[in-house]
Amino acid sequence: MRRRTWISLAIVLALVAALATAVYLRKQAPPEVARLLPEADGIVYFNLKPLRKLTRFDRHPVAHDPDYQKFIDSTGIVFERDLDEAAFAIHRMADPNGPNGAVAYSEVFQGRFDGQRLTSYLEAQSSARESYAGHEIYSIEHEGRTDRLVVLGYDLVAVSNAPTAEQIHSIIDRYHSAASPFTGDTLLSRYYSAVPLLSEAWGIGEIEPASGVQFQMFGLPMTLPAGATFIGSIRYLGSVHLRLVEIAPNANVAKESVEMVNLALRLIRSTHVTIGAQDANTADWEAFVRSMKVEQKDKRAIFQAIVPTRLVRSLLSVKNTVVAAPVTP
Repeated sequence: MRRRTWISLAIVLALVAALATAVYLRKQAPPEVARLLPEADGIVYFNLKPLRKLTRFDRHPVAHDPDYQKFIDSTGIVFERDLDEAAFAIHRMADPNGPNGAVAYSEVFQGRFDGQRLTSYLEAQSSARESYAGHEIYSIEHEGRTDRLVVLGYDLVAVSNAPTAEQIHSIIDRYHSAASPFTGDTLLSRYYSAVPLLSEAWGIGEIEPASGVQFQMFGLPMTLPAGATFIGSIRYLGSVHLRLVEIAPNANVAKESVEMVNLALRLIRSTHVTIGAQDANTADWEAFVRSMKVEQKDKRAIFQAIVPTRLVRSLLSVKNTVVAAPVTP
């Protein structure tokens, strides 16, 4: 009798441990909308629910693009109100002069959608349809490109404007295997662990090994080094915490990046640059500038800053904003 009791107790403990492990792994896994994305050169994720709560942007009147207004009238979907999560995959194009330009996009949206009205809209707008793995893919011609759209589930929609159907097929395939918490593309598998826990928005991207990216900030020439990987994140912890990590090819490149950013920070602090926040509370802006710091850890250059909530609300003011049509760029 005692032996049977111990066996039963061991079985219960094993089940509890397995359940706790599954819950832990699920919490550590990337969001589903990001896991569904195809292979990409960059990934961006947004959780709009806390942003909507923080800024109340869904309560402000917005001037809609005519095509977007037509979409709203037909589907009842208002993205600033109904969209909860979004993930974007960026695909570099071999021919930057082609219909897609330098990059193409694949996107997965999660929110509150009227599936019947959305399907009716897609059927009316599409120039072609394809059945794949139990889903209908709708092709819509847009500015010389083909946008492929699919309704994955009652709250999931995917879009891709890549030149072929490979990316939208990959999204559907991953949707059917989404029970695994660690499915996803190579970037996600390699670097998601470096995204801080509970980040409301984050991005992962790689610079081409053959060439870096050059730009100017406040008149200073800046370079994103070739072969580097960048991991940016935003978390709300009473105020907004920004973090950008550059994983450089080696420690010397990371040191150069730190020196370059420190030079830019000295310029910002000495000239009182406000980057469009003139109407924001001066003390909040100064606190934001003081919080900026950059440090090196081996081949990683890490930039961090804390943005006061009032400054965020000022910078994200949506008065007179025009919202683009919900079709990929």
